[in-house]
Amino acid sequence: MLAATLCAALLLGLGIYLGQRAAYSGMGMDPERYRELERALPQARQQIADLERQLGAANTRHEVDRAALEMVRQDLARQREQIADLDEGLRFYRSLMAPGEIAQGFSLRGLELMARETPGRYAYRLVAQQEARKHEVVRGTLRLEVLGLADGQPVSYPLSELARDVENGDIPLRFRYFQAIEGELELPEDFEPQAVEVLAAVSSPRRLEVRESYPWQLQEKFTHVGK
Repeated sequence: MLAATLCAALLLGLGIYLGQRAAYSGMGMDPERYRELERALPQARQQIADLERQLGAANTRHEVDRAALEMVRQDLARQREQIADLDEGLRFYRSLMAPGEIAQGFSLRGLELMARETPGRYAYRLVAQQEARKHEVVRGTLRLEVLGLADGQPVSYPLSELARDVENGDIPLRFRYFQAIEGELELPEDFEPQAVEVLAAVSSPRRLEVRESYPWQLQEKFTHVGK
């Protein structure tokens, strides 16, 4: 019985060995090479994990570098915009002092409109100016009127009905070189603005009237002129 048991154990071991050999032979690999690969597998996995961490760190640095570059680009764009505003303001002041740059005497320099966060509210800005060899104090009044449509019919509103800080229809003018007229207005509901008419009545140093009509056009920001 002992001999039979030993024979059975030997046969079982031989079968396992032959089976492994057959498996390795089927894979085209010898057992020693397989054991070497088994021993090398944990190290390879560790190397992969290290490389993944390095890749993650590199991606993070790339994102930081890209964010820093974008901040520099935005700052450069703001500086260029500021320089453009300063150049515009400088040209405006030069035009007031240099004869021939603008029409001699009293004039209006465009109307600027900008939407506020509250629906229906808008900021307005208008610059009155004069060019002369001898700048005298200009005195007079300014009147604004918003023209548009309501229910398909033409309607007009004086600024005094749209702006809280304008008590009557006239805004006083008094300046030697220029005067910036600015404030906020609120339009009625279902009113579609189309244009703004401006009437400036100058009483001194000489009497004259200047009437201008500006289309209702919004912009993102006011210019640097007259600031």
